[in-house]
Amino acid sequence: MIEDAAFIAETGGIRLDAALLSRFPSSTRAFCRAACAEGEVSVDGKPATKGLKLCGGERIHVRRLAEASDNRVAPNAAVQVRCLFEDEALLAFNKPAGQPVQPLTYRETGTLMNGVVARWPGVRDVGDQPLMAGALHRIDADTSGLVLVARTPAAFDALRAQFASQTVKKTYLALVEGSVAVGGTLENDLVHDPTLPFCRMIDIRRARARVKAAPLHAVTHFAPVCRTSCGNEERTLLEVTIYTGVTHQIRAQLALAGLHIVNDRLYGAFAVEGQNGHCLHALAAAFRHPVSGDETEIRTQYPDWGLIP
Repeated sequence: MIEDAAFIAETGGIRLDAALLSRFPSSTRAFCRAACAEGEVSVDGKPATKGLKLCGGERIHVRRLAEASDNRVAPNAAVQVRCLFEDEALLAFNKPAGQPVQPLTYRETGTLMNGVVARWPGVRDVGDQPLMAGALHRIDADTSGLVLVARTPAAFDALRAQFASQTVKKTYLALVEGSVAVGGTLENDLVHDPTLPFCRMIDIRRARARVKAAPLHAVTHFAPVCRTSCGNEERTLLEVTIYTGVTHQIRAQLALAGLHIVNDRLYGAFAVEGQNGHCLHALAAAFRHPVSGDETEIRTQYPDWGLIP
């Protein structure tokens, strides 16, 4: 962390955020812009915006500026975690709906991984993404269920290789609107919807605008487990199996098939008043243990959706 630093702008014609990054290359452009926005940077004694064009010769004072090395998961013991499995190589957690898996910046402290690194500090340095801190995969914030975390670099590499080769079997539960009598397999080439400023996945064949990104092929298997009703609305509990791991894969593919996950308003479901998150739960994962090589399956409990299959 850079604190209470000052320098003279040597040249003119560049923006303040660019001058900061040039002077403090250990920071990042995003952190330089954030410091300006938060009033941590002054020019000739006055607050300045990131886009200020410098003339040269100005005195720039930085009260506080984060460096790239600061962008790690901060431990927060106040975040409760539910550990399902622990050995020398691996941890498994049951994440509640509404909680992100990992922070987007070091300032965020309410995620699952903030709680994990508070109790298992060794995972903070595992993996190739500091803000994941050994987490092997993500699930959406509003999706509940299983998250796997590697405790050692060797375990991380071994398990990430299994995810990359699509040999990890991931099982989910999805409560969908309507009555579903038979299962099936869904295949789509998914892309981010280019017409929206936020993330929503669509089939590239249904895109309403030109898509530059390469589509990601997703395969989802589903089978009905039981049916129920809420008022006069029928619902079906599906067991869903995937080996691929595309963003919003299950949510998008089920919606494309006309099977809307309860309370998943982003993908067209009706809103359920007072409900936290949508009814999608990461139930289990099957893989080879990174140390023993044994076939291993870790399962969570069924979510509290008022259904007992």
